[in-house]
Amino acid sequence: MSVEGTWDLSMSTPIGRIKAVAEFRREDGALIGTARGTGEEVALNDVVLDGNRLTWKQAITKPMRLNLDFVVTIDGDTLAGTSRAGRLPASKVTGERRHEPKTP
Repeated sequence: MSVEGTWDLSMSTPIGRIKAVAEFRREDGALIGTARGTGEEVALNDVVLDGNRLTWKQAITKPMRLNLDFVVTIDGDTLAGTSRAGRLPASKVTGERRHEPKTP
């Protein structure tokens, strides 16, 4: 199972739908990543791929300061799961892997 690449994410939150882009890559054998959305770029922490289950944590400041925990299931080029911020209700997360155009 590979998660490396760029993913377009959509989160259904209490304040509306939020779109973000997550990038995952391997560096020195470890899975790392970054996320961009709502005008900021943040590092993904504790990125773990266990079978087809992917988890990570990230801290955001926009639209408000939150620490988010993601738990998603990868199915080929799609993912689905939840994001949770502390005691707030979980938000539904969906995503699709971007395919870069092939160069001849």
